[in-house]
Amino acid sequence: MKTVDDLGDLRGKRVLVRSDLNVPLDGSTITDDGRIRASAPTIADLADRGARVVVCAHLGRPKGQPVEKYSLAPVAKRLAEVLGRPVEFATDTVGDSARAAVDGLGDGDVALLENLRYNAGEESKDDAERGAFADRLAALADVYVGDGFGAVHRKHASVYDVPRRLPHAAGELVEVETEVLRRLTGDPERPYVVVLGGSKVSDKLGVIDNLLGSVDRLLIGGGMVFTFLKAQGHEVGKSLLEEDQVDTVRGYLESAEAKGVEIVLPVDVVAATEVSADAEHDVVAVDAIPADRYGLDIGPESGRRFAERIADARTVFWNGPMGVFEMAPYAEGTRAVAQALTEVTAAGGLTVVGGGDSAAAVRQLGFDEGAFGHISTGGGASLELLEGKELPGLDALADSDGGR
Repeated sequence: MKTVDDLGDLRGKRVLVRSDLNVPLDGSTITDDGRIRASAPTIADLADRGARVVVCAHLGRPKGQPVEKYSLAPVAKRLAEVLGRPVEFATDTVGDSARAAVDGLGDGDVALLENLRYNAGEESKDDAERGAFADRLAALADVYVGDGFGAVHRKHASVYDVPRRLPHAAGELVEVETEVLRRLTGDPERPYVVVLGGSKVSDKLGVIDNLLGSVDRLLIGGGMVFTFLKAQGHEVGKSLLEEDQVDTVRGYLESAEAKGVEIVLPVDVVAATEVSADAEHDVVAVDAIPADRYGLDIGPESGRRFAERIADARTVFWNGPMGVFEMAPYAEGTRAVAQALTEVTAAGGLTVVGGGDSAAAVRQLGFDEGAFGHISTGGGASLELLEGKELPGLDALADSDGGR
């Protein structure tokens, strides 16, 4: 992939930057600005080079229609604060407001277009509809920079089709993300440990299958663990369970044993009467989960066990919290894993937090982001890279035939 340095003199040129600004909102309040801060360096660099920077991004899933709660207006305000320079906000994506905002830019100025997903063409599976929207986006710019790593696994107009219409390069964030994550799929320093959590095992079937051929240890927590426990013959009460995946998981356990991969599962869980911070809850062994309770976190003994199995690692990838970390009574398992990763980092190992809820948890639980080797902005994209998939957005950036 070309980098921004390969694009030559950008002064006076309109540069369309596809960023990932898909941040969580509580009303109009941004509750985690990590993706904005991660996107800012590329935008600032382009502006410092004298480019007329046109930022585009998505937020949520408005399904092709303007939905007020998914407006990027709060993001424009926060982006301006992070950049320390004004950000003009266009109230549409390719309409009159967008054209006026772009036409009004001077060298070094920045504009942010409204949510790309307000346009049905952005996510359309129809090549012609998606291409027509890409044509309108491309018409706003002279050059394209792909920097939205969290979206590169999507075959969307702004990710896949626009770079095929303009001279293009990868932004700094995409460069860093792909370099770090490909270290995990090349020849990682061992022991190589992967920690997987989150709600559904079905979301991670492909990556588990691929990892069984490369990791030394696989630690499983979060809601997905109850399908593993069920596969071992345990009852899981009202805990999250994908009954249709039990046989598949049982096959993974057998395959791991045959390949010499250690799978580490919890030995205790925090079981509550309701999915609520105020619910009655107790620590119980995994073979004694009450029928009327929900498993909402790995237990303290499991947290210690997981930390021990991470401690000697030289490479660690973590995707998915160990429990419902947003609620204090069920955050300790996630905290134990995060703390263990910081200690591997301090000892000179590579630690990668694989985006999504894991990245949010690190920040919510008060950890210093600098205590981890890398915090990814793309949960789904990270997993698909580890799964060995080709990602449309990266393929488009690698294609040298862009331009009109």
